[in-house]
Amino acid sequence: MKTSQIVTEVRERHPHAAWAPRIDAIAASTGIETRGWMLPLEAAVAPGDGGGLLAAGVGPAREALARDGFTEPDVDRVIGALEAIPAPQTVQERTAPAWAAVQSYGEQAARGALQIAGLDAEDVDCLITSHSTTPALPGLDVSLANKLPLRDDVVLLPATQWACIAGTRSLALAADLVAADPDRVVLVVIAEALSTTYQPADDTLESLIVRLLFADTAVATVVTGRPRRESALRLDAAWHHTLHGTQDLHRLETRADGTHFVMDRRGPRAVQRTVTAMWGWLRARYQDDPDSWHPDVLLAHPGGTRVLEYMEQTMPDGWPPGLLEYSRDSYTTGNRGGAAVFDIMRRAHDAGQEPGSRAVLYAAAPGLTATALAGQWL
Repeated sequence: MKTSQIVTEVRERHPHAAWAPRIDAIAASTGIETRGWMLPLEAAVAPGDGGGLLAAGVGPAREALARDGFTEPDVDRVIGALEAIPAPQTVQERTAPAWAAVQSYGEQAARGALQIAGLDAEDVDCLITSHSTTPALPGLDVSLANKLPLRDDVVLLPATQWACIAGTRSLALAADLVAADPDRVVLVVIAEALSTTYQPADDTLESLIVRLLFADTAVATVVTGRPRRESALRLDAAWHHTLHGTQDLHRLETRADGTHFVMDRRGPRAVQRTVTAMWGWLRARYQDDPDSWHPDVLLAHPGGTRVLEYMEQTMPDGWPPGLLEYSRDSYTTGNRGGAAVFDIMRRAHDAGQEPGSRAVLYAAAPGLTATALAGQWL
């Protein structure tokens, strides 16, 4: 999905919005020219199947018009005109096709990860899934258990509400599981249709930014306790942090016309507090070697480039520049939510990250909550 397509659609729909004269500059400031969507833009902006009388109903509307003295022909004309008014899509109309796409792309990602790992579906002992923007019960875990299919004794661990920390926190959980049993095979699948938060009727600046930022992604990986030829990263330690009293800063709201992502401008400042706390964790972890230790690669998804800039500004003295190169590259194709850290990791892998490189993974999510991992490239 090209940014130019989104700009054209929004400009035509909201020509008198307060931000309309600045829309080109706002879009350019994101640094995103294209992003992947599971469904086309037309699916997000299409009207619903019902007309303008969907909520009120034809019967009550006729009665009200008759009471006000309208003749029967006039009532027919008014009702016809109201029914011709396009209605917004309902929650079901908006999310049902996205949920189908999430399952399909999630299955493709899972099969690809298993193939790369040289494993079959029956080798999987545990499945961790996340899909925050398409809530469903049963969820992606049960869907994949049937589609792949998995053994009937596989442990299913759905983590639907992890959102942007799904990548780091699922890896942390998987590492704990294989530490307890090194022969255990854990499959992680994250599939996010963030494009479902594209709400055509919203004319706020925050809604415009959401439309410009979010991308859809399905990713998967395999975590085991035994070294394998295909292994890319060893996970050594995890850190978790929650800022109490910040649960209203970033959130998903389900309304009659679908899912809305609500942003508060205080959010980046709060996320920065989790970054500061992570620096403290790393400082304590490597206190025996504080002057010479630093990561060789930092795979970070803090929700936006503004916090990436803060991370660079607050890194401990002596750390080399360019640690966030792959994180910045990932943002040029949109905010991928919980799948972002995997996309960043893939970029580092494809660029030939040196074996033995010290890696730190970090992500923050609505809550506000954050997770970080320390490990080594294999």
